[in-house]
Amino acid sequence: MIQTKNSIPLSLAILPLVILVFLLSINVFIYKDNALEGSNQLILLVGAAIASIIGFKQKISYLFMLNKIGDNLKSSTGAILILLFVGALAGTWLISGIIPAMIYYGLKIINPSIFLPSCILISAIVSISTGSSWSTSATIGIAMIGIGKALGINPAIVAGAVISGSYFGDKLSPLSDTTNLAAAMSGSNLFDHIKYMLYTTIPSIIITVIFFFILGFTIEISDSKESSEIIKNIEQTFNINYLLFIVPISIIYLIIKKTPPLISLIIGSFLGGLFALIFQPSIILEISNSTELNFKSAYIAIINSMTVFTEIRTENEILNNLFQSGGMKGMLGTIWLIICAMVFGGIMEAIGALKIITENLLKMVRSNFGLVFNTGLSCITINLTASDQYLSIIIPGKMFSEAYKKKNLAPVNLSRTLEDTGTVTSVLIPWNTCGAYQSSVLGVSAFDYFFFSVFNWISPIMTLIFSYFNLKIKKK
Repeated sequence: MIQTKNSIPLSLAILPLVILVFLLSINVFIYKDNALEGSNQLILLVGAAIASIIGFKQKISYLFMLNKIGDNLKSSTGAILILLFVGALAGTWLISGIIPAMIYYGLKIINPSIFLPSCILISAIVSISTGSSWSTSATIGIAMIGIGKALGINPAIVAGAVISGSYFGDKLSPLSDTTNLAAAMSGSNLFDHIKYMLYTTIPSIIITVIFFFILGFTIEISDSKESSEIIKNIEQTFNINYLLFIVPISIIYLIIKKTPPLISLIIGSFLGGLFALIFQPSIILEISNSTELNFKSAYIAIINSMTVFTEIRTENEILNNLFQSGGMKGMLGTIWLIICAMVFGGIMEAIGALKIITENLLKMVRSNFGLVFNTGLSCITINLTASDQYLSIIIPGKMFSEAYKKKNLAPVNLSRTLEDTGTVTSVLIPWNTCGAYQSSVLGVSAFDYFFFSVFNWISPIMTLIFSYFNLKIKKK
């Protein structure tokens, strides 16, 4: 038997979610930043077990729930492979000197007092060009975190600035998959959707830039003497050359030309290894514990940097903490988290909990503001339960499209709400694929960067303000 004739009551539908959030809160309080090392994964499986018990009670078959989990895991295959090769790319870009060169020139060029606004601007430009917040974090984001550490800035603050800029660009780029998906689910024209988003997105990013501009003048930044010392240590350790930027520029170009991100990352990883051979032979010898550069030593160094922990020692303790990479192996904890999140989301979908929650939100609609509010709440709920950014756009998009038509509202109202609440909030949830990815790549817990990802939590507030005061609410 697949499913009972009667849907489960709302109280049972939200029970696994309530228990999950409660247990995760306790877990984070006890484990703090170490919560993502395994205990959160177990809590997600506990939540899945509770949801499955409700499913069995409603006579939903074990095989049906298992198939739904399989569908969810299948949908996350791309994210898992991307994570593995982000780990590989970080390793080869470290030993080739690409990341050290970014930090080196960043410390020389960027004024420390406007470093944080610069992070937003640079991340936004790259993200608009590539259409991918993930690729932006894996390239520019890693470098910005490194520069920030060298300047003595809390990595959580830098991560917040990078994420804010990345998601601003991701939302407005016609190359972005979420931007195209939101337009498609609402039935609106892509460029009409992008233009309509400007009304809420521009005020959100202006507030964000002002916040980081003020913050940049209030935090303590390392003096120029310490920065000069770091620059000197990088010069002593690596062969720094402008030609190293050929690799990141090539990868950004590939993504702009719509090359799949996974293929771009694979190419970037191997190009990093090739540039390590050309520019950093001494690093190759150090990693492989060899005295002679030959095929064996090169192979060991490059493969190790891609797969396992790699560390390059300098005379500066800040750089020693920075010049480390976990390779593919370092991404396994995040992949474990994604798998457990997909198990929970799959069972919640199988027992009909997601549909029941969304339908009940729809019943509470009385006004345009209520419709926008419940659409946003539904998107955030799906991000919390299904742990997937795409589902947070697809499910509410399907469920609420008819309601927007009945209210005589143009489809762009729905597509904008999906992006303002679904796309941008996914990164704020530690067990969501986006939150897990950004935490792993930037090396900062989602709990730590949450407050500083100003653009991501102010966007839902902005779209509610516009709907409440009936600003730029387009009729059919």
